[in-house]
Amino acid sequence: MTRIDPDPTKPLEPDKSLGDLFGDLSHEFSELVRAQTELAKSEIRTQANNAKRMAGAFGGAALAAYMALVLLSFAAAWGLSEVVPEGVAFLIVGLIYAAIAAVMYLRGRERAREFSIVPEETVESVKEDVQWAQQKIS
Repeated sequence: MTRIDPDPTKPLEPDKSLGDLFGDLSHEFSELVRAQTELAKSEIRTQANNAKRMAGAFGGAALAAYMALVLLSFAAAWGLSEVVPEGVAFLIVGLIYAAIAAVMYLRGRERAREFSIVPEETVESVKEDVQWAQQKIS
């Protein structure tokens, strides 16, 4: 079924006064702002929940990794102390973990640069709504 576009040279609602048209525009704009606000709230709420779950998972993993790191560090250092003096063995283990920490920091920093809390869908929708409003006014 084909849709016939109205004649752009004729008003869509010829019986309405200018005041009524501006009233309609004001009402539609208010509804649009309200809808965009709800969309932004919903999107931010979803992102916040995802961030909470992510933080919980990282927190649990960090605690378990810390405990494993402590125990394995002592085991590795004491094992190395059979070959080199005890102080040197602990220094070697410490340097290995410092190198690992540096690599993990660099990876984390890269991921942090990609993370965004800006509600992208809302921003895009607001841009579309501004274009719609500009078309409605002109």
